[in-house]
Amino acid sequence: MGLAADLDYHHRQPNLVRRSVQAFGSTRAGAWAFSKSLRHLDNIIGRLTHGRQSAPELLAGLPVLDLTTTGRKSGQLRTSHLISMPIGDDLALLGTNFGQPKTPAWVLNLEADPHARASYRGTAVDVIARPATGPERAAVMERSRGIYGGYEKYQHRISGREVRIFVIESAQA
Repeated sequence: MGLAADLDYHHRQPNLVRRSVQAFGSTRAGAWAFSKSLRHLDNIIGRLTHGRQSAPELLAGLPVLDLTTTGRKSGQLRTSHLISMPIGDDLALLGTNFGQPKTPAWVLNLEADPHARASYRGTAVDVIARPATGPERAAVMERSRGIYGGYEKYQHRISGREVRIFVIESAQA
């Protein structure tokens, strides 16, 4: 079994309301609004549901993986709420930062130290991240279109940087 199965991480087809939220999140204004508010809302919902639900899952049907990395400068543990793409038996992460120009901190943290902890709905697993290969990048981008169209729009809005994609695998493998 792979990481996706270990965490029971999977995507379901969103209903009309959730597709509408996804469409709004794909816009420049929606991505900006979510980039400023979603982390805070997600923290609240996570606490209220003891980690069984997330804001993106409730609002847009997008399950959230919590990734805890080690800060490259501070050395402190940092948790980011991320949408992941199942790829084979593992999971992939896209460093889009809601289509904002800066590379997200979690990406830089993984580049400095690929060891992290992934958790989903109360199940946590130590993981190792590695950059996706060329064929994996293509597969992740193709798969992401069917899960959340915002990724493709984010990629077009980002200029001057390549979106980093990581594959995370169980460290116990």
